Amino acid sequence: MRRLGVRTGLATLALAALASGCGKDGDTVEPAGGQPLQAPPARALDSYAEKLRAAQAARAAAAKRWGLKKVPLTAPPPPAKKPRITTRDGFEVDGHERLGLPPVFTTVPVEEKVVFLTIDDGAEKDPEFLRMMTELKVPYSAFLSDYVVNDDYGYFKDMQQRGVSLHNHTLRHPYLPALSRAEQEREICGMQDVIEKRYGTRPVLFRPPYGNYDKATLRAAKSCGITHVPLWNEEVFAGHWEYREWDRRIRAGDIVLSHFRGRDDWDGTMRDMVRRFLDKVTAEGYAVARLEDYL
Repeated sequence: MRRLGVRTGLATLALAALASGCGKDGDTVEPAGGQPLQAPPARALDSYAEKLRAAQAARAAAAKRWGLKKVPLTAPPPPAKKPRITTRDGFEVDGHERLGLPPVFTTVPVEEKVVFLTIDDGAEKDPEFLRMMTELKVPYSAFLSDYVVNDDYGYFKDMQQRGVSLHNHTLRHPYLPALSRAEQEREICGMQDVIEKRYGTRPVLFRPPYGNYDKATLRAAKSCGITHVPLWNEEVFAGHWEYREWDRRIRAGDIVLSHFRGRDDWDGTMRDMVRRFLDKVTAEGYAVARLEDYL
């Protein structure tokens, strides 16, 4: 897959050159009905290939430094046409489609072998985790609850500046179906306000605590500006995996859940969790893609 990425990049440049009517290095070609076009020097392709090799070497060094068994696979470019996201069968509420409520899903329909890593709450704030994910260039999405992030908003600002999108996981992480619709709106819209105030964006993705919701939850979420409710198909911890499906297999497009947790809650660190996650998905031929790029 990595070799394919290099060839694809070079082929794209070559096709662009052909589409522009380019000939050999320094030649000009007369396009139909147009003026002669100057071909780019062949060294432009060499330079691009060299950058790809350098980037791959850096990723390989990072994989070794962080104790991975293999270099993580590189995800393909985001799809130009986004897949149609619908609510998973059995996850609907009454009037779901008629009311235009946000889809609830555990897997994104994709053609490529990609999975998506999502991390919830925000209790553990490990700076080495940020460094690890940055050096490995592995994308992930964060779903935050204010009651555990409010002691260090700066940690997640740093995360955001590294390219991570921050999403809504309520203010206080309650069991939402036990609350009235007005109370649920306060939890969801209140977290929207916190993220907008602290990080300058108003999320459109929301994950209900524990994965539990009812019709009032989705109506409240919609009223707060939420467009999608991603759940998960697998959960990864520092020491093991858990699966929603009976056959305990990862599937293309699956959303994987983890949490911002450390040794106080796990038998390991977030870095241990990342190693377990990446070693498994890489061994099975999956790359990690950015969830937001598919929605």
